[in-house]
Amino acid sequence: MRQTITQIPKAGVFYFAIVFGAGFVLGTVRTLWLVPRVGTRIAELMEAPLMLVITIVAARWIVLRLAVPARRFARPGIGAIALGLLLFAEFGLVLWLRGISIRVYLATRGPVSGTVYYTMLGLFGLMPLLVGRRSSPVAGERSK
Repeated sequence: MRQTITQIPKAGVFYFAIVFGAGFVLGTVRTLWLVPRVGTRIAELMEAPLMLVITIVAARWIVLRLAVPARRFARPGIGAIALGLLLFAEFGLVLWLRGISIRVYLATRGPVSGTVYYTMLGLFGLMPLLVGRRSSPVAGERSK
């Protein structure tokens, strides 16, 4: 039990770092090469499926690699910690670097790309739980 309590924050930070790092790289590619060719909204929509795959792979890898048990709060806790860090990074760091407010950032989202973005945030937070349901039980742990 004690090991699970300490591994949840570690797994959440690691999950955040993997997905945020990949998003940073893809965001740079999107901004520098895709946006000038296809426009902001199309570029964002092209990036979303790649980020979904990265999110699924990262969550599954974290859950299996760190042997996170299928206990009540373990896997949702990972998602909650990672989502909190992502929102802090997105709304704090990224908006500060871009020099815009949260209100302006949210207002400039298109109806389709904004919906996709918010859905992706929700899936990011839920993914450790969702992939955990599909993975086999952790070694030495019985299904309940």
